[in-house]
Amino acid sequence: MKRFNIIAGVMMVAVFVSCKKFDSFQENPNNPTTADPSLLLTNLEMNSFSTIATDAALASRQLVYTQSSSNAQYYGWQRSGMSYSNISQAVKMELEAARVGKSNYRYLGKFFKSYYAILMTQTFGDIPYSQMMQSLTNNKFDSTATRPVYDKQQEVYLNVLNELKIASDSLSGSSVAITGDIIYGGNIDKWKRLINSFTLRVLMSLSKKESNATLNIKQRFDEIVSNPAKYPLLASNSDNGQLKYYNVTGNQYPFYNSNSMKTDYYLDSTFVDILQDLQDPRLFVYGQPTVASGLPANDFDAYDGLSGSANLSANTVKKGQGKASQINRRYAYEAINEPSLLIGYAEVQFLLAEAAVRGWIGGNAGDYYKKGIEASLNFSNFGNTYSSADIQTYLNQPAIALQPGNEISQIITQKYISMFMNTGWQAFYEQRRTGTPVFETAGGGILNGGKVPKRWMYPTDEYNNNRVNVENAVKDQYPDGDNINGVMWLLQ
Repeated sequence: MKRFNIIAGVMMVAVFVSCKKFDSFQENPNNPTTADPSLLLTNLEMNSFSTIATDAALASRQLVYTQSSSNAQYYGWQRSGMSYSNISQAVKMELEAARVGKSNYRYLGKFFKSYYAILMTQTFGDIPYSQMMQSLTNNKFDSTATRPVYDKQQEVYLNVLNELKIASDSLSGSSVAITGDIIYGGNIDKWKRLINSFTLRVLMSLSKKESNATLNIKQRFDEIVSNPAKYPLLASNSDNGQLKYYNVTGNQYPFYNSNSMKTDYYLDSTFVDILQDLQDPRLFVYGQPTVASGLPANDFDAYDGLSGSANLSANTVKKGQGKASQINRRYAYEAINEPSLLIGYAEVQFLLAEAAVRGWIGGNAGDYYKKGIEASLNFSNFGNTYSSADIQTYLNQPAIALQPGNEISQIITQKYISMFMNTGWQAFYEQRRTGTPVFETAGGGILNGGKVPKRWMYPTDEYNNNRVNVENAVKDQYPDGDNINGVMWLLQ
């Protein structure tokens, strides 16, 4: 298929594919060669739209790992990495687009820069941004480039929001067509929908700052929602920003044929409880019945989980007794599985529902909320496990209806369910923002003093290459130093 020939070509010519070393930031993005922006776009899409991660599911109390102790599951992580090389790739696409007169690639470049900047700031807090971007864009690699100052998190968000608006406003169907696009096939309308929808996610992540006059969060949110002609949003699952999988080597589901996925991953008991309490049929496509139950796969009583906070030994004993539900077989045995989502229609509806509850926009929160649930159920209905009638029965339950005073918790719970094995760390970030659902930490396996971390520590490379600036950033933000419990501005 043409799609795979494109991918193979990109993998041969693309540069900056590693994001581990700060050294990559010091490389000139115009060297070693020039490249058509279409090739750079494909590589960026392959990277950014690949969001399926077991560590995120472990940290979010959806999965339990039983082969060894997992730092993600037991909250014992330390450092993470910057996305300098991915941002360099996006800037290179912008520069190449300007060189060859293909303006739409410039605006897609702004989206990808924004996407990675948000990932970075949500991971650490303050990050290098303005000087980094200036050095890359101006092709100027002096001491400022190698030792950029850190921007305050508020400034990062402000710049990202402005870049996203420019991207949406400027993409044009009358410009040179976009090729090399494995997500939307060059459809400008769908890209606008994705960018506007992603902007709503960014704005909602700032919910604790809704009174901030500089950011104007509520006004920005309403400006998008109230003007669908100018700022269209994802309108159905067919608009999802997703990377599809095919039964072709190199393009199969990431955990297809994974021995570990076949034997070591089980559902978390708190996740099972949520699904059972709501009689949620997604339980049947997320997990397997316990061996000990002897019950059919469509019986809610057939499922049980392991405790994500319990010692490994306690979980392996219960697993050995056949009293725990493994992750569904499809995740390891099906090459074609549900796509990997950067952002989907269901999430957009949940964003609109929460915004309506908060008074940011008009509209009926309950309607948005139920549209989000229905979209998620349809997206996850692998093998048509449940029917349209089952979906309506679920939606009509009294337990699903929004309850006054509890609306945001219910909306976030449904968003949490919908993000199982997808959308990267978004479920964890939503819990970090809202406190829903509660991540259980009472077991003996928990590290970090029994607390759920709030962030990751800055990379060692930052201390080796940019020590003064990273130490100043830590001092400005975290009185107790660079540790995983520091509360960044976003969460204050």
